[in-house]
This record gives sequence, C-alpha cells and structure tokens, in this order.
Amino acid sequence: MKTTLDIHDELLARAKQHARQTGRPLRAVVEEGLRGILSKPHTENRYRLEDRRVGDPDAGDPLERYSWPELRELIYGDPGTR
Repeated sequence: MKTTLDIHDELLARAKQHARQTGRPLRAVVEEGLRGILSKPHTENRYRLEDRRVGDPDAGDPLERYSWPELRELIYGDPGTR
C-alpha cells in the first residue's frame, strides 16, 4: 500500500543514509522501524510531579471554609478597586 508521510528532513536524511549503508531500500528501513516500535508493549510514560507538600498532611483544607466569591476576592482583591 502506498501512503504519504511528512518526515523531518534530518530524520529522512539519516534514514536514507542508513538504507544506503545497509544496502536496503528506504521502504525496508521504514517498515523495520515501524515493526520495531509496534512490537513493544505500550507503556505510558506519564510525568510524575514530585510530592512537595508542606505542613500537616492530616490537617483540613484551609480554603474549604471560603465560598468561591470570597476566594476570588482573596486572590484578586476587591473588584471595585480596579
């Protein structure tokens, strides 16, 4: 099957060079790369943010006692003063 792909110029140049060095067509190099990546089990490499919490972990949420309008006022100040 034929298809069209947009490949970064430097990556394509490296793939073509590899194909020449190994005496294989570019198609074979691309197929080998796809087979290699698709044969690996899928693992999620999610970024995990380091836990940097401070204070008592058993203490309640200090912001829980505020309503949303009160929080907005604490964060942005009195809207009438802008």
